[in-house]
Amino acid sequence: MQTSKAIQLNGGQTQSPLPQPRFLPMSRAEMLALGWDELDVLLVTGDAYVDHPAFGAALLGRWLVAHGFRAGIIAQPDWRSPDDLARMGRPRLLAGVTAGALDSMLARYTAFRRRRSDDAYTPGGKAGARPDRASIVYTNLVKQAFPGLPVVLGGIEASLRRISHYDFWSGKLRRSILLDAKADALLYGMAENSLLAVTRRLSASPELPQAQAILGIPGTAVAGRLEDLPPGAEVVELPSHQDIASDHPKLMEATLALERQVHQAKAWAVQDVGGRWLLLAPPAPPLATDEMDLLYSLPYTRQAHPSYTEPVPGLETVATSITSHRGCGGGCSFCSLALHQGRGITSRSKGSILAEVAGLAASPGWRGSISDIGGPSANMWGGSCQGDKAKCTRPSCLTPQPCRHFAVDQEAIAAMLEQAAATPGVKHLRVSSGVRFDLALASPAYTQTLVRRFVGGQLKIAPEHISPAVLRLMRKPGPEVFERFLAKFREISQAEGKEQYVVPYLLSAFPGCEQKDMAQLAAWLRQKGWRPQQVQCFVPTPGTVATAMYFAGVDPKGKPIKVARGDGERRRQHQMLF
Repeated sequence: MQTSKAIQLNGGQTQSPLPQPRFLPMSRAEMLALGWDELDVLLVTGDAYVDHPAFGAALLGRWLVAHGFRAGIIAQPDWRSPDDLARMGRPRLLAGVTAGALDSMLARYTAFRRRRSDDAYTPGGKAGARPDRASIVYTNLVKQAFPGLPVVLGGIEASLRRISHYDFWSGKLRRSILLDAKADALLYGMAENSLLAVTRRLSASPELPQAQAILGIPGTAVAGRLEDLPPGAEVVELPSHQDIASDHPKLMEATLALERQVHQAKAWAVQDVGGRWLLLAPPAPPLATDEMDLLYSLPYTRQAHPSYTEPVPGLETVATSITSHRGCGGGCSFCSLALHQGRGITSRSKGSILAEVAGLAASPGWRGSISDIGGPSANMWGGSCQGDKAKCTRPSCLTPQPCRHFAVDQEAIAAMLEQAAATPGVKHLRVSSGVRFDLALASPAYTQTLVRRFVGGQLKIAPEHISPAVLRLMRKPGPEVFERFLAKFREISQAEGKEQYVVPYLLSAFPGCEQKDMAQLAAWLRQKGWRPQQVQCFVPTPGTVATAMYFAGVDPKGKPIKVARGDGERRRQHQMLF
């Protein structure tokens, strides 16, 4: 086990860390071997337990241990009985529940609502290890196993379903998952410090009712009364669940209001749901650079838990990847990132990233290749907003034109990549995170370095479409911007004597996209001589602006748009590209 130094965070509060185990315990025998007679926090997840910083349960569990709390994991429990959840005994403080890295419905069903035959986050890639609506099912199991224990929801499923939302798989408007699961609280966004604050408060005030103890912690949502809000609090009232059900365009109003609340990060958001009030505290501040450095320096084994006899496919693609930052300024209307991680960029220090590179290069079985250094977009490390976010009304930092207040030094990114590649033992370094090509065009030096040194034959780019009208609805740059980047990519590749290709990510059946738009995209692909490899039929995932378009049949300004709703029409659009 490894012991970290004492940590001073959150306004000077100091707490001694516990020794970090090789793996967080998944059984009572493992827990007792650590000298723990009970857990403080039980984390229940729909993913296999992989001790890698790309997996949320590993991040949160090690973060809690680093702050002095004993955390264990129950991964993919048997949902037919609460017995599996009780294997380590009742935790002292709370249980945290997450569906995993994906919304559980997206993990189990395709864009055409057929059950998937595999699951990358399960040993052996086998389907069926997590239930539909996993957050609700797991919460009910925890309550059966440990009556009266506080339960908090987190992860992408909870975060995107935190208010009334359209559920594509049932075709219905659903209320907040907090209410359907009957959990005590919901943590939205990247929840390291929210979960830590909840844990500390429950530890310090066990006599308080759970909702009262948690109310007001940034990044949390509870059910309560308007009178529970702090005096003088700035409040954004979202359209009620009942109003949205009877007037579908009000989902667009609610979605845009929540998007602004997340970006401006100062107001409460409240919603009336059948006479009960959903109270969302202002978003939690993102981790500071020193906190990010600490989080990613914890001793992850980068391996699946040794109890598994088959590999977890989702680990293979990220085993030698390194996260450099969080957040994305793009604000694409179909993307959940801004709602979950925020548009603001939070970055690790260069020293922290290079230390992780050196650690990888010195690890047993090292083969010399780093698959990626990046984040939601590869070329936003170190980015920041130089304006007043509290007054910002833009839905995107980059479209229709890059905001003059959005600053990112892409030459510094290129220099950091060069230093990482020069680390002893590193033979190859690739950038496999998607590159924001409109931003790359603003830095010829970055683009030159990227294409010359770090592409490795194929570069992932997400133009998504070629129709200007559809791109505007997506909040993506126009087709001429992508064409300029393609020309620059070809120019640099040819000058280097390299045969390299752009792999474009494309979307079919997007709200507002008609057959003529797909015909335009198909003709463009034929002109390029491209056979599309990465085409996704649009899936209305909960919480996004594009899903509000799909449900309401209007664009963000309230103008009616054509929507391909039935699977037959959606499939026809999709197949036009093949």
